Amino acid sequence: MEPKTMEPKGTERRGTETATRVADVLLLFTDGPDSLGVSAIARSLGLSKTVVHRTLSSLLERGFLVSDPHTREYSLGPSLASLGARALRESSLRTAALPVMRRLHGVTGETVTISARVPGGRAYIEQIESTREIKMTVELGRRFPLHAGSSSMCILAFLPEAERRDYLTDHPLEALTTKTVTDARELQARLENVRARGVAESDGERQQGAGSVAAPIFGFDGQVVGALSVCGPAYRMHGEARAALIPHVRAAADEVSRGLGWRGGPPHEMTQDAS
Repeated sequence: MEPKTMEPKGTERRGTETATRVADVLLLFTDGPDSLGVSAIARSLGLSKTVVHRTLSSLLERGFLVSDPHTREYSLGPSLASLGARALRESSLRTAALPVMRRLHGVTGETVTISARVPGGRAYIEQIESTREIKMTVELGRRFPLHAGSSSMCILAFLPEAERRDYLTDHPLEALTTKTVTDARELQARLENVRARGVAESDGERQQGAGSVAAPIFGFDGQVVGALSVCGPAYRMHGEARAALIPHVRAAADEVSRGLGWRGGPPHEMTQDAS
C-alpha cells in the first residue's frame, strides 16, 4: 500500500480561504443588486480588486456568473440557476408546503408564500400568486433580514434564545421602509407577542404598501425552519382582514410542520418562554 500524501497545512488553509471567498461573493447577489462590479464587491468584502477579479474569473469559467461587457458588471449565471432550481425541486419544505399553499390560496385569494431560513436571514422559495388584478409578488431566492416583515419575525421569534439575542445585538436593524422597527427593545417586545400568539403581522414594514400575516414552520426536531404567509396590498390587508386570516394561516403552517415530522403546535419550551 502506498503511503498517503499529506497536504501541507498552509495549502489546506488557503483552500478554505478560497472557498470562503467564493461563497461570500455569491452570497452578495442573494441580498443585493442584480449586478455588481469588481469595485463594489471588493468594498463589500474588504478584499483587493486583484483577489476579487481572480475569484470572478473562476466563477465565470464555470458559468456561475456572467459579465456584461458594456457595464463591466457581473450577475448570476446559468450554472447557479440550475443548482438553485434543483435545490428547490428537492426541498422537503417546499414539497410539504405546496399542497397546503394551494388550499390556502383558494381560501384567501391572496398571494401565498413559503420562506426558508438561510444563513443570515431567510429567503422565499415558492409563491402562489393572487389572481386579482392588483396583487403582491415576491422575489424568490433573495435573502431578507429577520427583523422586518411577518415571515422574518416568525423565524426570528422562534429561534433559540441565544441565537435570537445574538441577532438583536450583532445585526444592524436597518430600515427597509419608514415603518420598519429598528429599535431593539421595541422589536423584542414584538417578538414576544409573536411567540405568544404563534403568528406575526406586518403592515408595510418590509415592503411599502404591503400587508401580510405569517406563521412559523417547525422541522421534526422542533427547530424553526421557515414561515408560511399570506400577503397582499395594504388597502386589502388591513387590520380586520389580517385578523380574519390568522386562524387559516396558523392552521396551514401547523399542517406543513406536521408534514415535516413535527408533532404540531409550537415547541414546548417556546410556549413556556411566552407565558
